[in-house]
Amino acid sequence: MPDIIQLLPDHVANQIAAGEVVQRPASVVKELLENAIDAKATSIKLLIKDAGKSLIQVIDNGKGMSETDARFCFERHATSKIKSAEDLFNLETKGFRGEALASIAAIAHVELKTKQEHQELGTHIKIEGSKLQSQELISTPKGTSIAVKNLFYNIPARRNFLKSNPVETRHIVDEFQRVALVHPSIEFSLYHNDNEVYRLNSSNLRQRIVAVLGKKTNEKLVPIDEKTDVVTLTGFVSKPEYAKKKRGEQFFFVNNRFIKNGYLHHAVSSAFEGLLGHGYHPSYFLYLTVPTQTIDINIHPTKTEIKFDNEKVLYAILRSTIKHSLGQYNIAPVLDFNRDATLDVPYEFKNKKIEREPAITIDRNFNPFKNETQQVAKYPYKKEKQADWESLYTAIETEHATPEKKLFEDSRPSNKTHQIHGKYIISTIKSGIIYINQNLAHQRILYEKYLENITVKEAMSQQLLFPIEINFNKEDINLIEQIKQDLESTGFLFESINSETVIIKGIPTTVNESQITAILEQLLDDIKNEIPETSFSQLDIMAKSLAKSMAIKSGTSLNIEEQEMIVARLFSCKEPNHSPYGKPTFISIELNEIDKKFGL
Repeated sequence: MPDIIQLLPDHVANQIAAGEVVQRPASVVKELLENAIDAKATSIKLLIKDAGKSLIQVIDNGKGMSETDARFCFERHATSKIKSAEDLFNLETKGFRGEALASIAAIAHVELKTKQEHQELGTHIKIEGSKLQSQELISTPKGTSIAVKNLFYNIPARRNFLKSNPVETRHIVDEFQRVALVHPSIEFSLYHNDNEVYRLNSSNLRQRIVAVLGKKTNEKLVPIDEKTDVVTLTGFVSKPEYAKKKRGEQFFFVNNRFIKNGYLHHAVSSAFEGLLGHGYHPSYFLYLTVPTQTIDINIHPTKTEIKFDNEKVLYAILRSTIKHSLGQYNIAPVLDFNRDATLDVPYEFKNKKIEREPAITIDRNFNPFKNETQQVAKYPYKKEKQADWESLYTAIETEHATPEKKLFEDSRPSNKTHQIHGKYIISTIKSGIIYINQNLAHQRILYEKYLENITVKEAMSQQLLFPIEINFNKEDINLIEQIKQDLESTGFLFESINSETVIIKGIPTTVNESQITAILEQLLDDIKNEIPETSFSQLDIMAKSLAKSMAIKSGTSLNIEEQEMIVARLFSCKEPNHSPYGKPTFISIELNEIDKKFGL
């Protein structure tokens, strides 16, 4: 039998490695930005076109590379960061495997320009699909410029799996923010399709957070600062009143590297226990510095997961530090069992002299054992005796003195439906009983209503006496401007939209003022995560999101009229059987099924 195992060609191996390192354009952005930081750059510019599918270019003023290094950096496992396996546990740099540039060059057209400070001329290299196309000397500024064009051009299947431009752009912005937030001393700028999205000057940590997420963020932040032998913890958490329904602004950085860690996230959440409403999440920007030998970064290709030697200790320190900071800044309630505030002397009476003692009047003739007639004469406000109290029960008996079966034979509309557990509406049909989920049914009703308003007719709007001002980051503001016309079709009216603030002067008649912020945050999150290519699909997602946010929640008590209205409107819908997200709105039980339960 012939041998069947063989070595893969280098270009195939590189494409396979690229599948681990480069999942989408945002992966390339992350690798290139981190390389620029490792090169000691103080200014980094990121340019993208078509959400990174056509172009991703990073320009930095770092150390640059020699001619030999410029060519050698595209080879697999070529790195200047480590020399032995032990170095993996003493990492001070971002990249270290030497896979990134080799993987990127295998699936794109790459153009590199680089020059070191002492060199007169730099190096210009072009590579396509791991193959060197040209290498020449060039006049270029100090630092490195690397342009990645036509990503996944030779793997069309991978390119087809990419999401729409808005979704891929959001992932790129996420990576840009993560890098920018952990390096406030470096200048960053981001351009998308030649439009400036971010320009971040060198600053301190608090200023960088405000620059990335908006000016209003400053008033929301509570500083965190703790130094122990195990960890140095700095950063900020948000005040509880600014908590959000979504977990967008939550950042953990360990040794200047963004990570995801559910265990540490739980520590933060537990520190806010009792301070947040149900379903709300705190924002946080937490920077942990730990000894490099106590963590293992090399457990995932994207390096966003880290193993800690002492997770339980970190959990306890993180939780107690945040609780202490919240208390120190009078955010968390503090109980003092040694003091009763109700007994405090008012400030204006503290040093005031007593002019005279208060007089006390006493009725020395009062005798609680005297007969009732004497008491009535002395206290004329005593209640009269209820002599005919038995009639109270007689009235009840008279009112209910009807045959018991009347309850089941009454044909009034108010007995057509019943609500159980504040969740389901029961109604009878000819063949049996139906159980309607009030939340899912209302979602279907509102979904068809909003879809009609957006695509066919204008919705009714209620004017606000005082306009509502809501703050969003730049990315969300851009998205609101894109969907502004569609939102107005559902009943929203906007007074103004600027770079960080939205002022709303009118809302749909079915919405309360207190719901507006949560509804818009949910809508933006749904669109950013699920938006397809076609405009109608975007309208469909908007209608679904609004319906989900505004529908009657489980646990809401409904009167008979409200129950019957839900039933009537549901079965007048075009698709009454399912909610907008495909869940059944009701289930039916046939009479013969009920009979079987009784053994009939």
